[in-house]
Amino acid sequence: MNFEAFILGCGGMMPLPYRHLTSVLLRREGDIFLFDCGEGTQVSLRRLNLRWKKINAVFISHTHADHVTGLPGLLMLSSQVDREDPLYIFGPPKTAEYVNANRKILDMYINYDIIVKEINPAVPDCVFSGEDFDVYSFPLKHTKVCVGYSFVEHSRPGAFNPEKALEMKVPCGPLWSMLQRGESVEASDGTTVTPGQVLGLPRRGRKFSYVTDSAPLPSIAEEVKGADLFICEGMFEQELAETAFEKKHMTAAQAAEIAKTAGVKKMGLIHYSPRYTDSDLKKLLDEARAVFPESVLTKDRMVFPIEYED
Repeated sequence: MNFEAFILGCGGMMPLPYRHLTSVLLRREGDIFLFDCGEGTQVSLRRLNLRWKKINAVFISHTHADHVTGLPGLLMLSSQVDREDPLYIFGPPKTAEYVNANRKILDMYINYDIIVKEINPAVPDCVFSGEDFDVYSFPLKHTKVCVGYSFVEHSRPGAFNPEKALEMKVPCGPLWSMLQRGESVEASDGTTVTPGQVLGLPRRGRKFSYVTDSAPLPSIAEEVKGADLFICEGMFEQELAETAFEKKHMTAAQAAEIAKTAGVKKMGLIHYSPRYTDSDLKKLLDEARAVFPESVLTKDRMVFPIEYED
């Protein structure tokens, strides 16, 4: 099952000609999930030719302008096509007020259901679930109420052992598929064969975590623990650690410390201060890699495949 993260915008505070404001899209087979919706989100969606009308849910970290100003346009754009499924929007308090005020002031024509669910920003919680995944929110510390998110797949059945199945007199064919789906079957000698007899140990699903606009809380590492891809703000270089502290942001090195402690596989830095040109960003990358070597700089329209561990 394909699982990919698309960086729609990597900038913070103000858009630049080559850097839209923060937004990340997850595509998992036919499902699409959006994390924040900064200014320029629609442009990247179009340039990547992504099927934006299939977005299942939007997860807002907080209601600062550089994370939500792309949302009204996205809502109106979605009315230009036939859409039967509702669009879910999750976020901390003020999210519903922001959405409703824009719908009213802009007199939006909306031909589909928009369901806004405000979450408790003070405690970790499961806020959205699908057939085989869950999305969790967790508290961050910023100048405005803010949350991070983790998208976590359920464990998969263990690897199927065909030799074992044949040994237990289960012929190749539909019965094998049933065992792999977790169903018991009747072997050719009349005995019952359970999935546990022919499957290995359960295999972990994949995990994506998203953190932006926060001071470096110790609790973040536990929430993003083991993530296959950790997208985290690295707004400043270490020389500006005091500025980061005052603004309740992180340096790239502080983000890397979280990644190291959490044992993530890869960290993508995002939400850079506009003071840094693209060439300046190497300072942030060097400082992050000195702590956590599997750090990369995200750039607009970059794609990260999220692979199974095995």
